[in-house]
Amino acid sequence: MRSTLETLVSQALAALPAGLLSDELRSLPPELERTRDLSHGDYATNVALRHAKAARQNPRQLASMIVALLPADPAVAKVDIAGPGFINFHLTPAAYHAELESLLDLAANYGRKAAHSGEKILLEFVSANPTGPLHVGHGRHAAYGAALANLLVAAGHTVSREFYINDAGRQVDILAVSIWIRYLERLEELVPFPTNGYRGEYLLPIAASLEASVHHALRHPAAAVLIGLPPDEPQGGNKDTYIDALILRARELLGVDGFEQVIKHSLAGMLSDIREDLAEMGVTFDRWYSEKALTTTGAIDEALRRLDTHHHTYRKDGALWFRAQSFGDDEDRVVERENGARTYFASDIAYHLDKRLRGFDQLIDVLGADHHGYVARVRAGLQAMGEPPDCLEVVLLQLVNLHRGGEKIAMGKREGNFVTLRQLRHEVGNDACRFYYVMRSHDQQLDFDLELAKTRSAENPVFYIQYAHARVASILRQLADRGLSYDATVGRRSLPLLIEAHERRLIVAITRYPEVLELAAATRAPHALVNYLRELATDFHGAYAAGNENPAYRTIIDDEALRNGRITLALAAQQVLRNGLSMLGVSAPETM
Repeated sequence: MRSTLETLVSQALAALPAGLLSDELRSLPPELERTRDLSHGDYATNVALRHAKAARQNPRQLASMIVALLPADPAVAKVDIAGPGFINFHLTPAAYHAELESLLDLAANYGRKAAHSGEKILLEFVSANPTGPLHVGHGRHAAYGAALANLLVAAGHTVSREFYINDAGRQVDILAVSIWIRYLERLEELVPFPTNGYRGEYLLPIAASLEASVHHALRHPAAAVLIGLPPDEPQGGNKDTYIDALILRARELLGVDGFEQVIKHSLAGMLSDIREDLAEMGVTFDRWYSEKALTTTGAIDEALRRLDTHHHTYRKDGALWFRAQSFGDDEDRVVERENGARTYFASDIAYHLDKRLRGFDQLIDVLGADHHGYVARVRAGLQAMGEPPDCLEVVLLQLVNLHRGGEKIAMGKREGNFVTLRQLRHEVGNDACRFYYVMRSHDQQLDFDLELAKTRSAENPVFYIQYAHARVASILRQLADRGLSYDATVGRRSLPLLIEAHERRLIVAITRYPEVLELAAATRAPHALVNYLRELATDFHGAYAAGNENPAYRTIIDDEALRNGRITLALAAQQVLRNGLSMLGVSAPETM
């Protein structure tokens, strides 16, 4: 319905006298919003206020000119001017009834735009270091990224979901040596576990599978491992120095192939667990992209070649530097160390260049809040390599705080005392996880209340919304129990009979869905859809309660026409609730 009004306003702007507005201003899409008070109409636009200065007109005078030039349309009952120059549109009941019928015809496709009508987007999210199981913080990234992908697809974009595997670098070496020490323990070679190693029990099954795979092939005496190593903490040493020395010793004893075998086995075990965890949560990816592949495919070489060709690199102290400051970063960045090793930054810009070379218009990265300095430097790299810097958009997600019984749960990954995503899902269920993770804006910290998430009451928002969906199914079962049936044809024909205030509110709420989808996708805000579904559920429960208070408002009544009309309205609400929950990755049960 809003698109119809936008077209009418655009036609009126085009018909204004020549010279009043520039062609550029006439072509700007008019902004129409739902009114907060239905007595002021259904939609309002501030187009006259926006253009009054350019037109050298009083806003109300310009509004009057626009209203006079509006083409007639059967969906519009009345147009009036309010306040300093707002134009309010009152729609006919028939316009809303037609929208409800369109909703029921389109069903799951209601509110969705045609595919390929938008940009081609690569959405990267989660991308957790494969050094441990996913924890509750990763869960927010998974739920947010999956919901955002669904919203972008609904908005007409082509979306590819990608997980970037950080399978190169020191953290992977620490993971491998941690598992190797656990493997040696199984063979009764007792090496003190490094303070800076990964201590979680999740390593034990991987160490066991390594033993089953290689038997004693990677075994070395504990004395050979420990000889000459510096002290660890807290024995007067430095934990970083010790773990680096232990990694070097493992490489010496196992050789290049042996240590790589441990790395591959460790990564395979961790990635298998991560994939399974996400799949169980309903989160899938189109591609799992290996950081190591950037080297093997020559992607980093290509990125550095581009920088060098445009004279954006220089040598200093034996290292190769990128002139990042020339592109808005706060300092220049090393891309190759004096020993020839490429930096994480070199990998990052090579990865994003590769995304562009794969044909994606927009690159959206969903990252943790501690990556705020990441945006400027990667955009600088893209610009220096000849790509538009604004093709990269970074969404920063704030932390998750887990609460039980009013107490905050402390977590630390390296020590292994964190709550895993799998544990959380098993306790509260996938639906609560997917819903609660997107209930707040991404730029706000999220307090996840375990006890509330498990509550089967109106205080639990996911239960409250699902219950509204199930209530409609219950109405249909009650109808059958009374020997009655639903006639869709009669129901659609009887929509004009729905004249009660609570019915009008519900109709208006239902038909807001396409606009909410569009807004949530454009602003990268799944929580906007959550808020809408809660409001829609409130309106539906309110209409249901009206029937309990006044028998004349009940759905299952003797009047066949009114009964079928009310059931049609309930089914429309149910369809939108189901569509919205599906966008969020939450089920829509028939019974509760």
